[in-house]
Parts: sequence; structure tokens; C-alpha cells
Amino acid sequence: MGQISRKSTVMKKQKPIDNYQSIVKNKKASFNYTIGETLEAGIALLGTEVKSLRIHKASIGGVHISIVKNQAVIINLNISEYQSSKHNNHKPNRKRILLLHKKQINKLKGLQKLQGITLVPLSIYFNNKGIVKVSIAIAKGKKIHDKREAAKRKEVAIELKRAVKHTS
Repeated sequence: MGQISRKSTVMKKQKPIDNYQSIVKNKKASFNYTIGETLEAGIALLGTEVKSLRIHKASIGGVHISIVKNQAVIINLNISEYQSSKHNNHKPNRKRILLLHKKQINKLKGLQKLQGITLVPLSIYFNNKGIVKVSIAIAKGKKIHDKREAAKRKEVAIELKRAVKHTS
């Protein structure tokens, strides 16, 4: 009887890919809000919107998230029209539905009602599979004096770095 030969294959462990292609970031979010927990959500988009995002034609300024009829909706997200599409284009400022689990939506709804929490989008990006995702922060608005203190701390940190750099 002949033996069945089996090739031994050495499988390499695949490293998790954490890098993603950032499309747009909300730089003012950390200045205007104290950021708590962050979530990742999918977003329902049309084909021309995805094509516009691939060429970084989006603006996240003035965007907010609200929960309407048990759905998380992102409002005022400006995705410019795709120039190569002539007649099947999208509206730039339409409301877009965020894809979250029902438990997550109920949790966010409760936080908004009881604690006065704001849902702020931090960034929009393509994950390693090429799917558009939105990073959402559960945040609380800062007062004016909090913003001034944060700016002072930032200035002091910059001055310390300069001083260390010059002494070296």
C-alpha cells in the first residue's frame, strides 16, 4: 500500500492591519468638546458619494448626529458631487443614515436625553476592507473658560518643547 504524502504547510500569522485611509477629520472637535467614549459606525452612501470620498471631496465642519425614528442620522455632511457623473448624481447635503446596532442606538438615545451628551463625528475614513466608516465621539460641550485653559496648556507645552530643543 502506498503512503499518502502530505505537504506540510507553514501558515504565517497575519498581522492585524490598523492603518486606514483617512478622508476627513474634525479638528475642532477636541477644542469644542470633552471627548469620552468613541464608536465606529458604517454609513449608507450612494455610489457617486463613495467615488467623491475616494478623491477627498468632503467637508465635516458643522456636522452633527441626531437620532430620529430609532435611526442615527448624520446631518450637514457635505460630500461634493462627483464630476464625472452627469445625471445620476447625489445631493451634497442630504441626511445620511449611520449603521449601528439597535442596542447602540438605544444607549446613545438615553445618553442624549438624560445627560445632555452630544454625538460628534471625529473622522470619516476607509477601513482596511475599503468600506467607509465614521468615528463618533460621545462628547460634552466645553465652556469658554475650559477652552482658554486648554489653549494655555497647549502653549506651555509648545514653549517647553522649544526650550528643550534649544538647550540640546
